[in-house]
Amino acid sequence: MSATELTRALLNKQLDSAKTQTERNQLGQFATSTALATDILEYARGLLPSNFKIRFLDPAFGTGSFYSALLQRFPLSQIVSAVGYEIDPHYGNEAIKLWGDTPLQLSIADFTQAKPPNSDEALANLLICNPPYVRHHHLTRLEKLRLKRTTEQTSGIKLSGLAGLYCHFLCISDAWMASDALAGWLIPSGFMDVNYGQQVKEYLLNQVTLLRVHRFYPDDVQFEDALVSSAVVWFRKALPPVNHAVEFTYGGSLTAPKVRELVSVEVLRHTVKWTKFGLGYSNRNSNSQQLKLKDTASTSRMPLSSEGRNSEFLPLKLSDLFTIKRGLATGANHFFVLTPEQVSTHQLPLEFLKPILPSPRFLSVDEIEADSVGNPILESKLFLLTCNLPLYEVKAKYPSLWKYLQMGVENGISDRYLCKHRSPWYSQEKRPPSPFLCTYMGRQNTSRGRPFRFILNHSMATATNVYLMLYPKPALEKALLKKPELLRLVWQALNQMDDETLMGEGRVYGGGLHKLEPKELGNAIAEKFLEILPSLSYVANSLSESLL
Repeated sequence: MSATELTRALLNKQLDSAKTQTERNQLGQFATSTALATDILEYARGLLPSNFKIRFLDPAFGTGSFYSALLQRFPLSQIVSAVGYEIDPHYGNEAIKLWGDTPLQLSIADFTQAKPPNSDEALANLLICNPPYVRHHHLTRLEKLRLKRTTEQTSGIKLSGLAGLYCHFLCISDAWMASDALAGWLIPSGFMDVNYGQQVKEYLLNQVTLLRVHRFYPDDVQFEDALVSSAVVWFRKALPPVNHAVEFTYGGSLTAPKVRELVSVEVLRHTVKWTKFGLGYSNRNSNSQQLKLKDTASTSRMPLSSEGRNSEFLPLKLSDLFTIKRGLATGANHFFVLTPEQVSTHQLPLEFLKPILPSPRFLSVDEIEADSVGNPILESKLFLLTCNLPLYEVKAKYPSLWKYLQMGVENGISDRYLCKHRSPWYSQEKRPPSPFLCTYMGRQNTSRGRPFRFILNHSMATATNVYLMLYPKPALEKALLKKPELLRLVWQALNQMDDETLMGEGRVYGGGLHKLEPKELGNAIAEKFLEILPSLSYVANSLSESLL
């Protein structure tokens, strides 16, 4: 580390400490480490000719970690110009002092409102940026409208209103880049999976040549103060060549990744989630997209069409077997989810109480037995309060419940978003008990070693939205009713699903937190179920007909 870089890194820490975490979150100020900035510029050097004359641009400069790495990796004789933008004078003024004797032209201004150069000679041919990580809910309505308009005018991309500020930075910068310019972006990897990232992916596939996407291990957090899973995206400002393939890498560093995989642009265009690629197991999963479904009568392949087509492979997904829903959201668990002691203290009527499962961290078992009335046999017993009667009727017939509800009004529970959009506000959405549940989020580095748990529920307990509830579809439900012993086999099949399969469908956040939404879990290939389904020809046939 050079003396100047050491000075810059210490200066950045001092400037960060002078701000609150909230202030930095609002502007998305999460500095790039020296090691990562150096790795990024080292990789850029390998992509550029040795005599390349650099016109450098960093639209979110901070104190200049990338510029510092640029000066260490390239001689000054190669750097024709260096331009930076920093919106916050708190950092910008100090950066101007620090780099005053170098070629840097740093403007303290909002890059998204700046005007790009008029001449081609002034456009950047090397852009490296860690854009501000500002989520859409930190942007005002007027700011969103301005950003959407600017982004569309400069790049032709119509971003979703849910897009974070970093998406706008990436698209707006298109107007600042010369033809064939190289760009490296350090951004959250979430754009590869979420709906608002679709337009960004279309830009990367259609308007530029996407070269590489490198993802870090989820527990290898690149920002000490932001739990976000990061990726480095590389592209050239040029239309992609025919039959172009993109390199996806994972783990380690840019210059020494742990896993490499080439994926064609055509495959990427037809893939919703890009985080499946470059993990080392995506090829295995993609090969298993076509699963054989055999008839019970013999080992011959079951015909899946009355039209004589040889449809011998069937992509069986969990969504073909289950209707999957998030558990219910009460809007105020501390008020609506009650212990037996609280029920007794407030003398709440039993007809408005339903058993509900505790949070996964308080659920020590994966199979929930039930007592004679359907209540779960657990150490931690909880009940959900829900009532559809109008308040005047509650007051007349159930004074103790009315009194408790008045406490909710006085404490602002009735004015919470979910509550005030229900009628009455103390009623709950319908979530009947399901025999199978999956935890909504989890980490690998736990005592269980698995991010997700599948629960077998014999009770009449429902669940909150920290669970996904799996309701068997008619064909499977009929099979379970006819042969109850299959219930355990289905549960075992769920538990035998590869962690990689589930993680590949979901999304991951910094620190290694994995999450699954209902649709994502439904997309998981149900390979293990084929060991059960051959003994259920009517289930198999019902599924095959529905999938044709």
